[in-house]
Order: sequence, then structure tokens, then C-alpha cells
Amino acid sequence: MTVDEWIRLAAAELGVDGLEFYWGFTPHNDSAELLRIRRLLEDLDLCMPMMCYSPDFTQADPASRLLEVEKQRQAIRATAALGGSYCRVLSGQKRPEISRSAGIAMVADCINALLPTAADEGVILTLENHYKDGYWKYPEFAQASEVFLELLDAIPDSDWFGVNYDPSNALIIGDDPIELLENVKSRVVTMHASDRYLGGATVEDLMEADARPRAGYGEALVHGVIGDGLNDYDAIFSILRSVNFTGWISIEDGADPTNGVAHMRQSAVFLRDKMQQFGLP
Repeated sequence: MTVDEWIRLAAAELGVDGLEFYWGFTPHNDSAELLRIRRLLEDLDLCMPMMCYSPDFTQADPASRLLEVEKQRQAIRATAALGGSYCRVLSGQKRPEISRSAGIAMVADCINALLPTAADEGVILTLENHYKDGYWKYPEFAQASEVFLELLDAIPDSDWFGVNYDPSNALIIGDDPIELLENVKSRVVTMHASDRYLGGATVEDLMEADARPRAGYGEALVHGVIGDGLNDYDAIFSILRSVNFTGWISIEDGADPTNGVAHMRQSAVFLRDKMQQFGLP
């Protein structure tokens, strides 16, 4: 479907307050089109809260890293043009030739270099505990919670930087999503709400598959209706309430080509009920 069709469908059928955008369908080089889309969203009483962008900062070549920084700057500016307040940032691919210490240094330098642009545009960069971009060969460099936390420690506190927390991405590597949230709760500004299933496989199966690099996601990974999967949303929302979380919560669902819209609607109802139950705005 077109971007306009997606926007109108969401406004008519999903009962949501906004639509997170993905870089792949964003006309980022066309300022007039960005403005037109922003006005369409506003006319339908929707926001565009966050841009889902995937930089790759763990490249050995300094010129390649500088190019990734510049591309992320474009994403920040497009986010602002659409009226958004948050733009996702990632670490990059877990390349076998890049050591943990070198990767931490590379990524921290890139993100710190972006903070002035984020401040100028009024957009907060959100680092996600991510699994893997669909176009990448290797999983996320900072996929493991201990690496993610080390990277966070390398980036000073800033009004223009925070965490986009995704509980399912911790689950699929065998980490405890509640423990991770407890460790990052003071820096969480947005959340990807999702519920993952391992489609008949195990975490060990997934990790073994990731050891054989290939583009895209493993077939064992399945998104599902939020609240019906492996995550403990009562615990998650309780922790978010404890730090007075007021950020956006995005639905990650709809992979089923037949029932995707219905499933997203169910996920939206579940999340609204949980937000009301735990007193989140």
C-alpha cells in the first residue's frame, strides 16, 4: 500500500494516536512531500512520533562511519520535518573483525557527534536494544544486554539521547527483559511493544542460525499479538510507572498478511488498557 493508504487505514481502523515511520517508505529527499504527509497526519488527528532508522556504525573504515553519521543526520532532519520528536539510532552490525572495545568506541563517537544536530532539530535520539536490521548480514553489535549497557555508559546523559526499550529483543537472545529494563529505566524515553514467539524453535536455534551470517531475519522469529506472547507486561508497565514514563509506545505487530490489521487493533486495545491500569498517560 502507499504511505497515504497506510495513514488513512490507521486513522480509520486502529484507534492509535500516531504512526511511527520507517525510513524505507519515507520520502526523505522531498521536503514538499514531507510537509504534505505531515499535514495529512495532522488532518487525521495523528502524530508521527518516531522515525525508525538503522545506521551501521561498526565499520572499520572511518569514511564509511562518517557517511553513516551523515545519513543519520538526514533521518533526524526528516523526523523534524514530519513533526516527530524521536529518531531511532542503532549500533551497527556485529562484525567478527571488530572487537567489543573498538566497537563501543566507534559507536559512541558516532552518536556523540550526532547530538548537536539532534538538539538543533529538537529530536531525541533513541538507542534500541535491537536484534538485527532486515538488510544486515550480522546481528546487532550491541544485541547482548551487557554490551548495550556498556555502550550506554559510554554516552553521557543528554536531553537529546535516550533508550528505545524492546523487551522481545532481549528475550530472543536469552537475556532477561525485566532485568534489562531495571538497568535502563531512568533513560527509557520510548518503547517498542511487541511479543515474540520462537516459532517452534529455541533461543539456541536462533543463535546458531545467527552464527551463519545472512541478510534478513531468521525464520524462527515470529511477531504476535501483544499480550499473548512471552513478555510480562504487568512487570514492564509497573517499572515504567515507577520512573514516571511519559513517552510513546509503538506497536510491533501485523506480520500476518491475513489478520495483520485485526491483530494490530487487538494489540492497541491491550496496550491502552495496560496504560490505563498502570496510570501511564
